[in-house]
Amino acid sequence: MQKKRILVAVLNWGLGHATRCIPIIKELQQYDFEVFIASDGAALELLKKEFPDIKCLELPSYNITYTKSPRLLKWKIFAESPRLLKIIQQERKVTRSLVEKYELNGIISDNRPGCRHKHIKCAFITHQFSVLSGNTTYLSSKLHQKYISKFDKCWIPDAPGNKNLSGIMGHLKEMPKNVKYIGPLSRFTKSLQQRKYDYAVILSGPEPQRTMLEGKLLAAFQNSDKKIVFIRGIMTGENISSPNKNLEIINYLTSKELEVVIPSSEIIICRSGYTSIMDLAKLEKKVFFIPTPGQFEQEYLAERFMKLGIAPFCKQDDFEILKLDLLEDFSGFQDLNFSVDFREIFALFQGK
Repeated sequence: MQKKRILVAVLNWGLGHATRCIPIIKELQQYDFEVFIASDGAALELLKKEFPDIKCLELPSYNITYTKSPRLLKWKIFAESPRLLKIIQQERKVTRSLVEKYELNGIISDNRPGCRHKHIKCAFITHQFSVLSGNTTYLSSKLHQKYISKFDKCWIPDAPGNKNLSGIMGHLKEMPKNVKYIGPLSRFTKSLQQRKYDYAVILSGPEPQRTMLEGKLLAAFQNSDKKIVFIRGIMTGENISSPNKNLEIINYLTSKELEVVIPSSEIIICRSGYTSIMDLAKLEKKVFFIPTPGQFEQEYLAERFMKLGIAPFCKQDDFEILKLDLLEDFSGFQDLNFSVDFREIFALFQGK
């Protein structure tokens, strides 16, 4: 009997969407599905490295880049809306052809609204049921929810109730019937590691803001006597080094390598992206956040966890080493201990 074939389609916007799909792909294999991966750019390259034996397919690229000026980002994306809508249509055409060519039985789409097919079961993964965009939040949320309603299921990688990670983004007073909380997704398993680093800097996210933060942090740590590992979060590019022998610079680490480096580091310094938050909660780490300028979601999450006494943050332009002293007054993350029931959520694909 042929295995059920599932396409996992992943948005290429930073690496977070790709990394949070890693546990889903592994579990699909454990439950004896045949998996196909589809994405583009750095996200696709990462998944190829993580799963060299899985068929990887190319999807149309959204080519989302950030502005140097944070206040212009929202308007840049708004101005690009007609182009993005065309790409979603292209995505639908490509998805139809992939379903026919590979005889797919189901689709799991992480924030790719065009990756669905009316004749097979399709699930959409998002933690942003409400899409925060300042004074256009209502409009952006309604548009997003319209796309989500076309899927059989919407899986929110968070816990229901008050003890959650996504706050108002993933929790409305009334949620549609097709929404299911599946619990936080992390590629990591907590383990005890001997302390090796004082700080682990883990960069991610779209350009040019990733490079801008990289330059700021390298300058800030150039004379530090702390033991630091600096992970740039780029899949390709030349290796760089620092005259500071306490500063170890690495372009990219696999999940297995990060699973050792993060627990062996006292403090994590990173963006306040949702996937990073799920990983940090799983590993119960102390962290200092620097949200991506102009990205309302990250700014909201950073402010939320500061108010909860979990992690401090500052704006990118305001960072200096002295800010890290704030960590003494914060608890760090705790695991929600909400286990994902993959057997239950994969039942979507078990019918005829």
